[in-house]
Amino acid sequence: MAGKLIAENRRARFDYFLEQTFEAGIALTGSEVKSLRVGRANIAESYAAVEGKEIVLINADFPPYAQAGPHFNHEPRRHRKLLLKRKEIDKLIGAVQREGRTIIPTKLYWNDKGLAKLELSLAKGKNTHDKRETTAARDWQRDKARLMKGDRS
Repeated sequence: MAGKLIAENRRARFDYFLEQTFEAGIALTGSEVKSLRVGRANIAESYAAVEGKEIVLINADFPPYAQAGPHFNHEPRRHRKLLLKRKEIDKLIGAVQREGRTIIPTKLYWNDKGLAKLELSLAKGKNTHDKRETTAARDWQRDKARLMKGDRS
């Protein structure tokens, strides 16, 4: 991933097992691009879903651009079409329908050419005990780092 990070879904790793990642473009309007250039976006509660033969981003919040007038501004939580290759779309649709996977956006960023890109992950939901294991492993890594730092002194 090269470029400037706009928004990140940090909770995704805690709630899901992330299996495979894809890079997708997003079909945006002018005021949405301006809002992203300011650095205002939230993808924490969003997900991608299949609509017909397309994949759309649902529940992503791109706040209205302040300098755009009321007639030219966009709907903050509208469904946005994701731009992927047909093989990638077919692969994602198959995984969602056959295997019961979820498509979760993990990062929204600007690429080298200045285009807004979305990193998607094919994910499987975690159970409560899996989340506890993740928390325990993270705590143990933190404690181990503290112990190692204390031994060097």
